Amino acid sequence: MDLKRFGEFMRDLRQKQRLSLRKAADQAAISVTYLWQIEKGERNPSADILKKLAPVYGVTIQDLLKVAGYFEEPSAEVIDSERIEAAFKLVETDKEYKFGTYMRGGELTLEAKKYIIEVYQKTTGRKLL
Repeated sequence: MDLKRFGEFMRDLRQKQRLSLRKAADQAAISVTYLWQIEKGERNPSADILKKLAPVYGVTIQDLLKVAGYFEEPSAEVIDSERIEAAFKLVETDKEYKFGTYMRGGELTLEAKKYIIEVYQKTTGRKLL
């Protein structure tokens, strides 16, 4: 893994969420210095650190692990939360498709929405992501 490129990628994710370095570190419960070193390409984050950062940055842990080189697909495209939310809105508003888009008593997680979108794509043949 190219640590410098990965650090730039992580910084871009943080900035897309409009988070300061300190706020992102606080939300992920890691030190600001450690996060800064990741973004500068000076530290190789463990899977545990990526697990803490994924929800803060609005991506799945699987996507971060792929980009970090923990899986065979280091160049896998990371689908950001905005694209997932937009695609989910399309699924919700499709009058012919109403399976699994509502959960009583709570909000669906980003991963649940992504799964519903994938099922929708398979059953309708429409490509949303």
